[in-house]
Amino acid sequence: MKNFLIIEDELRTAQSLKKGLLEHHYEVELAADGETGLALLKQNEYELIILDVMLPKMDGWEILQEIRAQGRQTPVLMLTALSDIKDRVRGLQAGADDYLAKPFAFSEFLARVEAILRRTRPNVPKETLSVGDLSINLTQQSVRRNGQAIELSPKEFQLLCMLMENAGRFVSRKELVARVWNIHFDCETNVVDVAIRRLRQKIDEGFATRLIKTVRGVGYVLDQNPSA
Repeated sequence: MKNFLIIEDELRTAQSLKKGLLEHHYEVELAADGETGLALLKQNEYELIILDVMLPKMDGWEILQEIRAQGRQTPVLMLTALSDIKDRVRGLQAGADDYLAKPFAFSEFLARVEAILRRTRPNVPKETLSVGDLSINLTQQSVRRNGQAIELSPKEFQLLCMLMENAGRFVSRKELVARVWNIHFDCETNVVDVAIRRLRQKIDEGFATRLIKTVRGVGYVLDQNPSA
């Protein structure tokens, strides 16, 4: 099984992504249009599909719809020049695992790819999680940033763990309230927003880089990229 299928009609972008991924020891196949990409998906299994939206013959929305209609759960990272929040939300609601607007730095692309792989590959127990200068020891349930100990409540610790496990990926309020508060039905509550505000005060205040960001209409993301 190859690691990735990149379905991208911009040759320079496709070749650049392939070159970078090969340098990180991933196997990659390319498709320059939607029909070729879908044909490859019917013949092979991949760990991750990197899917452009604007494609000849069959666009990314159609491919994503077909993949999910077949019941396939292969993770999908969508790439597009459409940067409006409504397009990002559309991609996530259609079944994409993450969404990256062009132009982007390869370092950000790679961070998102690796975050998806961490979520979808077989789980290997870890003792620590880290993003930039922020680290969690899961065994001791301790948190440090830039070497400084940070005291969190049990819920704040759970919330931070979930954000760090999904670093670089938008996590919706619905996901957070289900995982951290065990609420699995629609409810009008600001419990997540209140907890995030308190967590920010402890994690971000007094540090040069803000890690916890709000994505309007989507949820939250923990990302060390200053421009995110």
